[in-house]
Amino acid sequence: MGRLRPRERPAFSGFTKAEIEKMEKLLKESGGQLLNREICQRIAKSFNRSSGRAGKPIVKWNEVHSWFQNQQQNVPEASKHVPLLPKASPSNGTDENLEMPKEDSSKAGERIPDSLEAGKRMPGLLELEFEARSSKDGAWYDVDVFLAHRFLSGEFEVCVRFVGFGAEEDEWVNVKKSVRQRSIPLEHSECHKVKVGDLVLCFQEKRDQAIYYDAHVLDIQRRLHDIRGCRCLFLLRYDHDDSEERVRLRRLCRVLC
Repeated sequence: MGRLRPRERPAFSGFTKAEIEKMEKLLKESGGQLLNREICQRIAKSFNRSSGRAGKPIVKWNEVHSWFQNQQQNVPEASKHVPLLPKASPSNGTDENLEMPKEDSSKAGERIPDSLEAGKRMPGLLELEFEARSSKDGAWYDVDVFLAHRFLSGEFEVCVRFVGFGAEEDEWVNVKKSVRQRSIPLEHSECHKVKVGDLVLCFQEKRDQAIYYDAHVLDIQRRLHDIRGCRCLFLLRYDHDDSEERVRLRRLCRVLC
C-alpha cells in the first residue's frame, strides 16, 4: 500500500482494506483519470457485489468519487501532469496453480467469441464488460475471468469467476441465457427511457449482501423531478420469484442484451 494520506475528515470512511488497496492501484494505473461519474458508479457497484461487503453499508458512487478527489489533492502538483501508463501484471493471466476445468472436445471445431476465450481475465474494475447469472440464487454478478469453455448437450457454456469471490464460487453458466454485457446504472435524466414491459436489473440490499436481480416493469408513476432528481416510482415484478416491489430509479440499471 502507498503512503498514508493525512488525517483529514473524509466524507466516507467505511471502505475495507481490500477496497482501498484496489482504489489505490486503479489510481496509480489510471494517471488520475478516475473522477468520471460512470467510472465511480462501476467501482461502487463492484464493491457492493463483493463478498467482502457482506453485512456492511453499501458504497455510493459519490463516496468513491470523494475518496479519489481527496487522494488527488494530496498528490504533488508536478506529478499530476505526468501521465501514467497501465502496467502489465502477471495477474492478468490465469494462475499457474489453478486446475482448469477440462474442455469438452466434442465440438472442438466450433469457434468461440474472442472475448470469452478460456482464461481471459478482465484487466480490472475499469474494464469489466460482462456479468453472469448465478444458478445458486438467480442474481447477476460481475465477471472477473472466464476460466474455461465447453459444449454440453449442444449448448455453449463457460466457467466464470465472479468479482470478489474465490475459486470455490466458480460456476459453469450457459452463455446464451446467463452471460451478457454489464448493465449500466440509469441516470435521473433517463427515467423517460424506461417503459412498461422493459427488462431492468434492480438492486436489492439484503441483510448479508447487495444483490442484483432481473425484473420487468409493470407500472410507472411519473412525478415531477426536484433537486434530489427523479421522484418517479416503478412497480417491478422480479423474474426469479415473481414478487413485486415499487422502487425509485436510483436502484435500476439498463440491461444491455
